[in-house]
Amino acid sequence: MNELARFVSSLPKAELHLHIEGTFEPELMFEIARRNNIKIPYDSVEQVRDAYRFGNLQDFLDIYYAGANVLQTERDFYDLTRAYLDKAHEQNVVHTEIFFDPQTHTHRGIPFDTVIRGIRAALDDAHNEYGMTSHLIMSFLRHLPEEDAFKTLEQGLRYRDWITAVGLDSSELGNPPSKFRRVFERARAEGFLTVAHAGEEGPAQYVRQALDLLRVSRIDHGNRSLDDEVLTRELVRRQIPLTVCPLSNLKLQVCRDLSKHPVRRMLDMGLLVTVNSDDPAYFGGYVNENYIALIEPLQMSRNELLRLVENSFRAAFLDDNQRQTYLGNLHQAAEHFN
Repeated sequence: MNELARFVSSLPKAELHLHIEGTFEPELMFEIARRNNIKIPYDSVEQVRDAYRFGNLQDFLDIYYAGANVLQTERDFYDLTRAYLDKAHEQNVVHTEIFFDPQTHTHRGIPFDTVIRGIRAALDDAHNEYGMTSHLIMSFLRHLPEEDAFKTLEQGLRYRDWITAVGLDSSELGNPPSKFRRVFERARAEGFLTVAHAGEEGPAQYVRQALDLLRVSRIDHGNRSLDDEVLTRELVRRQIPLTVCPLSNLKLQVCRDLSKHPVRRMLDMGLLVTVNSDDPAYFGGYVNENYIALIEPLQMSRNELLRLVENSFRAAFLDDNQRQTYLGNLHQAAEHFN
C-alpha cells in the first residue's frame, strides 16, 4: 500500500451511501441460508462471487434481491448489520448513515419490526463498543407504486425515533422522482429528512426533480448532474452533497474507466462531493477501497483526499457540535500521520 493509500485509510471518516442489504458477503449468505434451511441457487462461495458480474443496474438488482431472500429473523438482520459495522470500524468509519429497504423484506412476508429491530440492535452495540454513531435511512423502492411507499411510511412512523430520513432507490430509469412527490411531502410533514438516488443511470432532469419536488437534502450518486450547467451551479451554490460511489459506478458501467470518473472534476467545481461504497459486497470494496481506487487513475493529491473525507462529515446529518468534533479529530489524525 502506497503512502497516499495508507494516509486515507488511516483517517476517521463518515460513510453516507451504504445499503445494508448490499453488504451481504457470500460467506455470511451461505451461513444464514444453512441456518434457515433455505436453498440458494449456488453451490459455493466461489459461484456466488462469479455471479457478481453485472452489465447494468438491473443485472445487479436481480441478484441483490435474490440474496436478500435468505434473511428471515431478527438475528439475521443483526448479523448482517454487525458484519458491516465491524468492517467499517476496521476502516476507521466513525459515523455511518445506512439505507435499508423494508419493501424488499415485507413483500416476502418478513415483518417490518423484524427488519428494523435487528438492524437497530447492531447499531446500538457498535455505538457501545466502538463509539460509532449512525443514522438509519428508510428507502422506498422506486420500481414499486407510490401507494406501496405510503404503506411503508406508515410502518416506519412506529419507529420515528430510529429513522432519520427517507430515501429513494432501486431501478432509476423510467421511475423518476416525480412519481413519489406525495409520499415525500408526507414524510417531510412527519419530520423526516429526505434524500434520493438520482443521476446515476437516469438523466440530470431526475436530479432536478429530486431537488424541486422531493426537496432532498442530499443527492445519492448524482454523476449526471454535470450534464446540466445550470443545475451544477445550483448544487455548488446551495452546497447540496453528492454521495458518489466509484467502484459501484465502475462495476455497473456508469463509468467505464476510473480515470474518467467525475469526482475530481466535482471537487474542482466546488461541489460537496463525498466517497462511499454503496453495495460493497457486490462491487468489490468497502469505503477505503473506494478512496484508494481513485488515487492513481485521477492522480489524487493528499489535500484532495483530505477534502473528500472532510466532506463526508460536512454532508452528514450531524449537529454542529458533533460535526466540529469529528472534523477536529480528522485534522489531528491528518497532522500526525507519518
